[in-house]
Amino acid sequence: QRYQRRVRKAVVSTQSTGARHPLSTGVVKCKEQLLAQVGFRRYIVRPVFSQHTKSNKHKMERFMPLGGNFVASFYAPITLTNSPAVLFKVEGDGSVTLLSTGTLLSCDPDRVVCKRVVLSGHPYKIQKRAAVVRYLFHNREDIAYFKPVQVRTKHGRRGHIKEALGTHGHCKITFDKPIQQSDTVLLPLYKRVFPKWHFEYF
Repeated sequence: QRYQRRVRKAVVSTQSTGARHPLSTGVVKCKEQLLAQVGFRRYIVRPVFSQHTKSNKHKMERFMPLGGNFVASFYAPITLTNSPAVLFKVEGDGSVTLLSTGTLLSCDPDRVVCKRVVLSGHPYKIQKRAAVVRYLFHNREDIAYFKPVQVRTKHGRRGHIKEALGTHGHCKITFDKPIQQSDTVLLPLYKRVFPKWHFEYF
């Protein structure tokens, strides 16, 4: 029973204490396979990089930042906090390159990492401040779900979804000012991101 608690997996978040190591010059993508050493354990993981803020929601980074603090989250065995953590990149010839050093921040699976997604649509018909927008949604259920969310345009107009038109995702939106036919309607959203499940001892 004690052994089962030691090998139990959780979302481990490690905080880098500074900029990336000067020897690492390449681009490191999010969820790329890396070698992590946390405490006395060493394993292969696919981390998700995010900002380290005081908020309870943290924005995802698509690439490992070149400077400043960041957090790497991945699935690993539960470990004591403040343990030393090091990230390496395994090259094609089998050699390893040091990427960053830091400490174990927490083993909290409730840490929320969000990715920003922007849906876009185009005005189909315009009548004063109201417009029929297409390509923003593709069915009536999505329009009803996102109806309370405020939309905006590239030219700075704000609007609210009034109703769905038809069954192919067309919707009627009322804006604060008239919009142009060449404008683009945007709906910014945030989606929670989880690390990719990959774990093997090195």
